[in-house]
Formats: sequence, C-alpha cells, structure tokens
Amino acid sequence: MRRSALIAGSFDPMTNGHLDVVDSAVRLADRVVLAVGVHPGKTPLFSAAERLAMLEEVCAPAARAASCEIDFVTFADLVVEAARRAGATLLVRGVRDATDFDYEMQMAGINAAMAGELQTVFVPASPAVRPITATLVRQIASMGGDVSPFVPPPVAARLRKKFAKA
Repeated sequence: MRRSALIAGSFDPMTNGHLDVVDSAVRLADRVVLAVGVHPGKTPLFSAAERLAMLEEVCAPAARAASCEIDFVTFADLVVEAARRAGATLLVRGVRDATDFDYEMQMAGINAAMAGELQTVFVPASPAVRPITATLVRQIASMGGDVSPFVPPPVAARLRKKFAKA
C-alpha cells in the first residue's frame, strides 16, 4: 500500500525544525505533501509563494535522497480537507516538548473525529532543533541577529534580504 503524508504549517519561515520533520516523513511515506496554511486574518512575513519556494528549494533534495515523491500546496481551510484533496492518509506532526504533545493530541482527536480515515503520526524533534520556533527566528532576524543556526542557508539569506529592506 502506498503511504502519502501531509505536513501542514505556516512555515513563516521554514526552520531547521521543519526540515527535521520532513527528513523523518520522507522516510515514513512514499509521498509527502507540504501544505502551507494561508489565513486571511494573519499577516505573514513571507508570501505563500515565497514560503512554497523556500520549502521546495530546501526539502526537494531530502525527498529525492529518500526516493520519496514530494509536492507543495497551499490551503486556506481545514487541514483534514487539505489532506483529503492531496490524497494523504497520514498527518505528520512534529513534537518538541510536552506542551506541543498536549496540543497535538487535542488536534489529533479532533481531526480523527472529522476524518477517521486519516492517521496522525507524531515525530519527536531531534534535540538540536527542539528550541527552534518560527516566531523566535522572525524576532531574532528582525533585530539583526544571526539566524543561521536555526534555518537552512537559503532561508537565512531570504531573511537577511527581507530585513535589509526594513
């Protein structure tokens, strides 16, 4: 049976923590779909197109190395609907700590109630990426700090460029 996984997030910006989850997912599934959430009430730092481009640049090589098909989409509705459209049977979620786990367990329960055909798989974050959040990365970058330990090099370059304009 072919396994197709969806990883959803804002990816604003993509971090090494996100890449850690993708590295795990491409070893678990035959196909991984990275789904960028677009919410009209939020003002992201990067446009959806920019976030998709970063994900593709950074994650496609990891997928190829694992012989995993990878796709990139946006969604503005429920994750379970995005998963259904993508033909996914797995929802892959990264977990950094107990706080993440508690929240993700609630989401997994709700998603299972809405879409029982989907299975949520939790991937524990590697120790080196556990403290990384996109929010902290944006804050550090906006104040001129070095984010290179927390994001892939192409993302660091885009953050430098984005905040050089400010």
